[in-house]
Amino acid sequence: PMGILSILEEESMFPKATDQTFSEKLTNTHLGKSAPFQKPKPPKPGQQAAHFAIGHYAGVVAYNITGWLEKNKDPLNDTVVDQFKKSQNKLLIEIFADHPGQSGGGEQAKGGRGKKGRGFATVSSAYKEQLNSLMTTLRSTQPHFVRCIIPNEMKQPGMVDAHLVMHQLTCNGVLEGIRICRKGFPNRMVYPDFKMRYKIMCPKLLQGVDKDKKATDIIIKFIDLPEDQYRLGNTKVFFRAGVLGQMEEFRDERLGKIMSWMAGLGRCFFFRRGFQEVAGAGFGLQVFPGHFGKYLQLRTWPWYKLWQKIKPLLNVSRIEDQIA
Repeated sequence: PMGILSILEEESMFPKATDQTFSEKLTNTHLGKSAPFQKPKPPKPGQQAAHFAIGHYAGVVAYNITGWLEKNKDPLNDTVVDQFKKSQNKLLIEIFADHPGQSGGGEQAKGGRGKKGRGFATVSSAYKEQLNSLMTTLRSTQPHFVRCIIPNEMKQPGMVDAHLVMHQLTCNGVLEGIRICRKGFPNRMVYPDFKMRYKIMCPKLLQGVDKDKKATDIIIKFIDLPEDQYRLGNTKVFFRAGVLGQMEEFRDERLGKIMSWMAGLGRCFFFRRGFQEVAGAGFGLQVFPGHFGKYLQLRTWPWYKLWQKIKPLLNVSRIEDQIA
C-alpha cells in the first residue's frame, strides 16, 4: 500500500480534497493492514482529538492531520519570491535560488511548457527527495554519531535521572541499535591483531603457520568455540556479543598459568643455590673437627716438630708456596 507521505502528496493534487477525505483514505489504506497504524486513544481534557496513531519503536504517537494538506502545498506568491531574489541578503537569494518565480515562468513559457510545466512541488515530495539524497550520502560514507544525553532536567552537576536517561536512549534509537547488534556479530578483529593477542593460547600449534587467517582458525578450534558464535571473513573474524569477553578470560587464565610456572622456576633456582651454599658449609663443619683433632695429636710428635723446622729450608716448599 501507499505510504502516508505518498497519500498526502496525492491528496494535495486534488482540488476538492479535504482533511476529512485524507483521513478516510489513510484509514481505509492502513487500518487493520499495517500493524504500526492504529486507532488513537480518546483525547484528554483540553487536547485535540487525533486522527490516527503510529507505533514507533520508542512508543505510540498520535497525530492530528488538521491543516496538513494546506501546509503540504506550501503556497508561495511568485511576486514575493522575485522580491526575495532581488534582495541584498545573500542568504535569502540562496534559499530561493531554485524557485522559478515569475521571471522563471516567462522563460519556461518560451520553451512551450510555461509555468504549469515545472510541476507541482509539495513539501512531502521535497522531504522525500532530501531523505533519499541523505540516504545516498550515508550509504557512500562511514558516518559516526555523537549522542548527547541530558542527565537531569534541573541542570544540577553530578545528578543523574536514570528514568530520563533511559527514555532518551530509547527515543534516539540507541537501545534498539544495541539490540540489533547483539543479534548479529558486533565484535570484530583483523586477523593479524587476533593472532598477535591470542597466539599465547597454543603457541606449539602455530609453529610454521604464516597465514593469519589459518592461525586464527587454529586458535578458535583449540578453545572449542561453537561455530554459531563466530564467522571468518576475508580480512576479519566476527564474534557474537560476549564472545570476546570469554576469549579474554581464557587468555587471562593462560597467562596466570604461565606466570605461576615462571614463579616456580625462580623459586626453584634460588632454593637450589641456597641449598648448595648450606650444603657446602655443612661439609666444612663435618671435615673441620676430624682434621683439628689430628692436628692436636700430631703437634706434640717430635717428627712433626722437626718437619716444621726443616720445611722453610726446603726449595720444594718454597716452589709450592709460589705456585699456590
